[in-house]
Amino acid sequence: MEAARSLLLAVSVTAIVLLMECGLSVQSELMFSSRMIHRRLMDSGERQKMNVGSQHQLLFPSAGTKTLSGGNDLGWLHYAYIAVGVPSVSFLVALDTGSDLLWLPCDCVQCAPLSDNDENEYNPSHSSTSKSITCSHELCESSSTCKNPKQPCPYTVNYASTSTSSSGSLVEDILHLASDGVNGSNTYVRAPVIIGCGKKQSGGYLEGIAPDGVLGLGLSEVSVPSFLAKSGVTRNTFSLCFGESGSGYIYFGDQGLSTQRTTPFLPIDGKYVTYIIGVENFCIGTNCLDQTSFKAQFDSGTSFTFLPDGIYKAVVEEFERQANATKKTFEGVPFDNCYKSSSQELPETPSVTIKLSVNNTFLVRDPLFIVNDSQQKALSSSWALMAILCPGGIVGVCLAIHSSPNEMGLIGQNFMTGYRLVFDRENLTLGWSHSRCQPLREGETQGSNASSPISLPTTTEQQRAPPNTHAIAPALAGRTPSTAFMLNSSCLLLLLLLSSTMV
Repeated sequence: MEAARSLLLAVSVTAIVLLMECGLSVQSELMFSSRMIHRRLMDSGERQKMNVGSQHQLLFPSAGTKTLSGGNDLGWLHYAYIAVGVPSVSFLVALDTGSDLLWLPCDCVQCAPLSDNDENEYNPSHSSTSKSITCSHELCESSSTCKNPKQPCPYTVNYASTSTSSSGSLVEDILHLASDGVNGSNTYVRAPVIIGCGKKQSGGYLEGIAPDGVLGLGLSEVSVPSFLAKSGVTRNTFSLCFGESGSGYIYFGDQGLSTQRTTPFLPIDGKYVTYIIGVENFCIGTNCLDQTSFKAQFDSGTSFTFLPDGIYKAVVEEFERQANATKKTFEGVPFDNCYKSSSQELPETPSVTIKLSVNNTFLVRDPLFIVNDSQQKALSSSWALMAILCPGGIVGVCLAIHSSPNEMGLIGQNFMTGYRLVFDRENLTLGWSHSRCQPLREGETQGSNASSPISLPTTTEQQRAPPNTHAIAPALAGRTPSTAFMLNSSCLLLLLLLSSTMV
């Protein structure tokens, strides 16, 4: 266990003292190919009809609304297909609210090897709509390193995992989006956005995590939600939903339900630079623990949740006190608080709830990590039904949280499961409502579609910075290095079948 704990990395700090934690990513001996994910996304259920009456649209990637967990092989992150350029090329990108830049493997000098024909390398010279972003552009954060203002703007995004980064140059190109029409036909939008032409990756990105790139959804001006909002085509908000079946969706412009619960985002040194919330109490069962107040970043690009040391200790001690189960250590599983299962059923464990501002509570629907069969093959707790049906059964569960030496916690995607999460950047709030994460239907959204295709202004036209302002550089996002977990192919196929029946 000490060796496993040593893999967990310290929080990184941005130039504006932005704390970001590492998330746990794990690897599988089975190649969970993007082709399998692509088929799952393309075979998902029909899309919703939108309410009409607003000038704004509810948009989604032109390949569809659906997202899917990559499982072990793709680091437990959630992915979606996007299409870029003319002619369009598709990429399976990780969805990351903890960073800002959309980057793709491009003109590769050092990139992860492509595993099959569904993974692509972006080539700006093959797209008729691509434009180089020069060092004179308002959003070129590295302009001070340029020798000539007309040269391509270089970028480097450093992530919290050891030696993990993406670097290259910035370009502008078209991101293809769609909106459902009232008669079932789509309206398509070609949105100019800034893209990182990722010529060189390092660390975890060379090990197969996010082999097709990352879609940064952060607050800075270089993020896709920022470009869409500034164009006026959609509201400055988006939603993510990660279902218990492993599938979900992404929508740009979604304001959520009027009945959803909300909590405000918090600034750092007076600036809103990432999605930080305030936690008033951590509750185990019906017992809300004293002195468990802290700030935490909501980061979909991190697999599991991190708590400050003192709060972590209080939480796990109370969880252990209430758990009606025998503690057990599972070799190779990097969680300290695991419990033995004596049958095909999960052991009895208490609920986990986060108490936020104004007495709003956030029930964690997916706090456990399931260990399956005698070889200790690890499964997400969202896949408990699959674990029960797979040969060998469940041998134990772990409380899927980690300790951090930093004062700021990190809410990873495992705590986000089962909710429609609305990142409202207009009102600087996080909204949530319980959801099965099926495509939105009439009456479930405040967005709408437009009746004709929309051509958006270029990024240069959108991003004229007003005097005395300074664009924020892409944030640092966290990952942890690979850990050897296994997932057999029969269980994976069962997962795909199960998730297909739940949408």
